[in-house]
Amino acid sequence: MNILISNDDGVNAPGILAAKQAVEDLANVYVVAPDKNNSSVGRRISLFKHLKLESCELEDGSKAYSVSGSPADAVIVGADYVMDEKPDLVITGINQGVNISCDVTSSGTVCAAFEAVSMGIPAIAVSLFIDPKTSYKQDENGEWYVDYDFTLAKKVLHDLVLKIIDKGFPKDVDLFNLNVPTNHESEEVKITNLSHNMLDKKVIDNTDEEKSEIFNYHLEENQKSDDLIMIASDLINEYEEGSDGYALFVEKCPSLTPLNVDMASKNLKEW
Repeated sequence: MNILISNDDGVNAPGILAAKQAVEDLANVYVVAPDKNNSSVGRRISLFKHLKLESCELEDGSKAYSVSGSPADAVIVGADYVMDEKPDLVITGINQGVNISCDVTSSGTVCAAFEAVSMGIPAIAVSLFIDPKTSYKQDENGEWYVDYDFTLAKKVLHDLVLKIIDKGFPKDVDLFNLNVPTNHESEEVKITNLSHNMLDKKVIDNTDEEKSEIFNYHLEENQKSDDLIMIASDLINEYEEGSDGYALFVEKCPSLTPLNVDMASKNLKEW
């Protein structure tokens, strides 16, 4: 079995190495990913634009490739150019941050998996919910850092791929969207549907005192903010039972959402 792994956090992100480590005992693994962070770019494709493809190494010394394009670009380049034949499975992630609800259409991680499906390749998008209460820690010098605990995510991903190897993809499922919380209280994987939404979005400017720290953080030195605005967001607090958000934030367990690319409504007969 041949597996292509990509992401939207960039080839040097720790999550892509974790994904590789999770499945490298099950298949031949190829890693092709964007050369830098491409979060929230959706399924953007660089048609008829020149891209730079470079060989590089992951932190464990294994070979990988970086692409000066989007996550979807990386999947296309990996499947159609780097590999001698199309992969049997594409894995995107492990993303540093949650990807749930109907907002997955803006996710570079999930949309890279959709791109694989459009090429006739089944896919798994994997994301890690990083609980700020338990994941942000201080070292011996008092410096803050993020503890990316991929332990459970790697185990669940490994078991899922093993099941796919044994049984194949379920009928009418094109891809799986897997989300794993770092603050899990249960390792039981819940099969879920998509929440209605994940983010409460709001446009802010330099008059918004409540969000001023977020607004000013991204300003370049000496950059004036009078004519600038920003789309900010917060995670919503309520999720429907049976949804991915409910599993992650209420039940605090991994969420596995089966998806397909056919978004057509089947119920409308006349209008």
